[in-house]
Amino acid sequence: MKSIRKIGTVLLITVMVLGALLISGCGSSEQKETDTAQPQEQTAETLLVYSGAGLSAAMDEIALVYKEKTGVTIEYSYGGSAQNLSQIELSGKGDVWTPGSMTDCDIADEKGLIENKQNVAYHVPVIIVPEGNPAGITGLNDLANPGVKVALGDEESCAIGKVCPKILNAAGIYEAVSQNVITRTATVSELPTYVQMKQVDASIVWEDNAMNTDGVEIIQIPDAVNQIKTIPVAVLKITEKLESAQQFADFVASDEGKAIFEKHGFKPCE
Repeated sequence: MKSIRKIGTVLLITVMVLGALLISGCGSSEQKETDTAQPQEQTAETLLVYSGAGLSAAMDEIALVYKEKTGVTIEYSYGGSAQNLSQIELSGKGDVWTPGSMTDCDIADEKGLIENKQNVAYHVPVIIVPEGNPAGITGLNDLANPGVKVALGDEESCAIGKVCPKILNAAGIYEAVSQNVITRTATVSELPTYVQMKQVDASIVWEDNAMNTDGVEIIQIPDAVNQIKTIPVAVLKITEKLESAQQFADFVASDEGKAIFEKHGFKPCE
């Protein structure tokens, strides 16, 4: 009798264990199905944007605002206009370009690299001198004075370098100022440092660069000889993300984008 009860107890335990295993297996299967049904996270889109180095303050803020609005990451390649253009041609990669002047964009357009372009803001050349103005610079003609040390952008590499000869020739002082130039830089963003450190007496930069630089004073250039340039935003033909590139370009050229440029010292286009 005890033997039969013992067998019955063993059978009961076995049935209970098997039942528990079956229930556990069903639960595991359901969990796996649930996990499989979970949507996977999509990789956030990234756009490669070439930009003039002198536009970095405004463009960096635009990237932050745009990512908050859309989730799209903007990866910048900053440099002089000539450097940007070479990168675009050699790499065959990129989505958008914001050069320092429309002239550079027109060159790229002639090469068949531009899908479309929009005006964003104006670039206004000004003279900057160290705080206290030790050389007593009062205007453009003083850059030609004997002994004055001047830093300018390279005439082939960056937008500000390309406009300086036109400004100085219009004023009739190109040759005299050229003899006072002790350094030429590939980007406009390098020039204020020479002035801040008093390594030179004066430089010509964009007004927005000057307004965002401590330790310098601004001297305006007369409109009659100045070369005010238009900053465009252009969608590149090589982009493989045309719709996204166009949306970003539209944002840069929108009232909100222009307001960010204005915040950083630019005069927005109407």
